[in-house]
Amino acid sequence: MAQITVTINGKSFRMACDDGEEDRLMGLSKRFDGWITELRGAFGEIGDQRLTVMAGIMATDQLSELEKKIAGLEEELSEARRQQVDALDNMSQNEQDLSRSINTAAARIESLAESLAKSLKPTGTS
Repeated sequence: MAQITVTINGKSFRMACDDGEEDRLMGLSKRFDGWITELRGAFGEIGDQRLTVMAGIMATDQLSELEKKIAGLEEELSEARRQQVDALDNMSQNEQDLSRSINTAAARIESLAESLAKSLKPTGTS
């Protein structure tokens, strides 16, 4: 288990993470610190705890919106696949080959969406 030190709101925090995840955790902490800096600029000195809670809510809101978008895209993809299966019965071999290529591309997009969704979920680091 790796140990790193992150700085958020001018304070250093020692954190543990899985080996190889150090850069990711540093990036996440910098992003979170950026939200705190943004909020401090907008609201002034309103207290560290309040700034941290507001930044946490901002992060959760952004995560929620992205989850909704991913769910919508997955639903659209499922519907497109259902329509594709129905249409395959009426296609020539060339049309079927093209359709399969499109399906392969859609599967790749779905895989990327899943990877994105996983990267947005909390990692359980302390």
